[in-house]
Order: sequence, then C-alpha cells, then structure tokens
Amino acid sequence: MKNVTGYIHSRESAGTLDGPGVRRVLFLQGCPLNCLYCHNPDSRPFRCGYKTDAYTELREIAKHKDYLIKTGGGVTLSGGEPLSQPEFVKTIFEGCKLMGIHTALDTSGFPGQRADDELLSYTDLVLLDIKHIRPHDYKILTGVKLEPTLEFARRLAENNISVWIRHVLVPGYTDNEESLNELAEFVRSLGNVERVEILPYHKMGEYKWKELDIENKLMNIQEPDSCMIAGAKNVLKKSGVMVL
Repeated sequence: MKNVTGYIHSRESAGTLDGPGVRRVLFLQGCPLNCLYCHNPDSRPFRCGYKTDAYTELREIAKHKDYLIKTGGGVTLSGGEPLSQPEFVKTIFEGCKLMGIHTALDTSGFPGQRADDELLSYTDLVLLDIKHIRPHDYKILTGVKLEPTLEFARRLAENNISVWIRHVLVPGYTDNEESLNELAEFVRSLGNVERVEILPYHKMGEYKWKELDIENKLMNIQEPDSCMIAGAKNVLKKSGVMVL
C-alpha cells in the first residue's frame, strides 16, 4: 500500500449523519459540480484546502479504531467530491479495511468512472446523491450531465455494493411528485439500495456564497417545511422504497 497525498477541506471526528454509527468523516477538496444549493462552495476548487497524505490520516483513524468499531461506525470520505481524488480514497479505504473499519463513500457519482474495481472492493457503502432524476433539471441544478451518475449507480448494483440514495429536497426544484415517482422507479430497478434519505435544503452555507462573491440563485428559496418533507417521503414510500 503506497502513500498518496491529498487535499482535505475539513474533518469531523464523531459524525452521525454520513453512514451508520459514529464516524470519522473527511471532507475532501475539489468538485466538478456547481450545485445551486452547495453549502460548501469553498470546497469546489482543486488543490486547495489542507494538504495531507493517506498515512497521516490513517494513523489518526487508527487511534479511534476501537471506538468506531464498537459503535457500529467507521470512516466516511465525503466532499467536495471524493472521487476527484480516487487514489487518495483508495489508499485510505484499503488501510481502513486492514484495520477492520467500515468504509462509506459519499459521492455525486458523476466521476464514478474514476473509481476502479479495486477502490470499490474496499468500499462497504456508497452514499449516492441523485440530485434530480430528469437530465434537464439535473443540468440546471449541477451544471453537469445526469447519465454518469446513473451509470455509476447501475455499476454499484452489478457489484452488489450497498447504497443509500440521498436526495436534497429544494422547493420548486426537486419536490415535484412525478419526478419523485421516477426516482423511486429507478431506485427499485437497482436492487442494492437499502434506503433513500430525503435531505431538506438549508441555508446554513449561504454566507459562504457572499464571502466568495458567487451569485446565489436560490437566495429567495425558503427551506422546506415539515409538511413538504413529509409529503415527499410519502410519495417515495407509496412507490415502494425505504425512506428516512
């Protein structure tokens, strides 16, 4: 296992939202998407953030190995987009598996072709963010094409890798009942999706857009209320998928 350098935006030592149990979460720097609702737009530029290497991160992970395993947790690599740094991801995941630690990859799936079979062999769970199921709307939200994400989802299914689908609920953009039904239909076609998570759009990162002087097209969009969130979940549940 060779050492590989990488760039990290931030770290979380005891995360509970990015996979099962208590997890050490590394948010990697760099992302090819330009999501309208991105809460970390400062993570987009490549080769910024903190320069580190896989061995340094694995040594820190090893200090907490027993606790992570005991709580049913593990290590999650998120972003930015972690597959922007596939060799870094692969080395950390390989080290985690040697220590018996559960691994989760939080990705848009857009650069899924950069995840080779070896990387996937070290991956226990993929948190796959399908931002919209319709190509036109996906392009509006992200600036990139949808199909690479769907291709990656199908590849994960072929390799029988567990997946949690994530879908950010943005009023007026991703809350359409018909498109939610289409998302459910795609999820059912895969066979390896354990659940779908509805993540309500939030405005906590709005100040970063101002600091970076980036136009925020969602400035006037309000966060979804409890009724809207429950309604979206019910649509998916009626379509036969497990929803959180």
